[in-house]
Amino acid sequence: MTAERQGPDSAPDAGPALVGIVLVSHSARVAEAVAELARDLAAGGAVAPVAAAGGTALGGLGTSAERIVEAAREVDRGAGVALLADLGSSVLTVKALLMEGELPSGSALLDAPFVEGAVAAVVTASTGAPLSAVTAAAAEAYAYRKA
Repeated sequence: MTAERQGPDSAPDAGPALVGIVLVSHSARVAEAVAELARDLAAGGAVAPVAAAGGTALGGLGTSAERIVEAAREVDRGAGVALLADLGSSVLTVKALLMEGELPSGSALLDAPFVEGAVAAVVTASTGAPLSAVTAAAAEAYAYRKA
């Protein structure tokens, strides 16, 4: 069961509150491709909101705090925002934004592999699960054995 969005800015047709997912990568193409993969694998019902925040504002490789904040606000549906980062400065940028209070309330950086964690997070969030369950599902992706 999912909770309905509540609050003064909630539209009556806003639907259930779902955890939003932000995928932060140094590459816009990587972030968008992983977002597409996760959405496609979660399809079959309502899919949690997912946004890619990859690359710089000028389209190059790098990390943009502004793109991350914008993506987090875009996917915020009142149940928290889970952020997955690929490596290096993307992780540091998300940590800094969290410490500075720049991200929506209830935002969390997930410690998970980027691709497998993103799929697990989106699938779990799409069921209406709370942020704690989305976090746990993404972290469990470390245990996925391939051999």
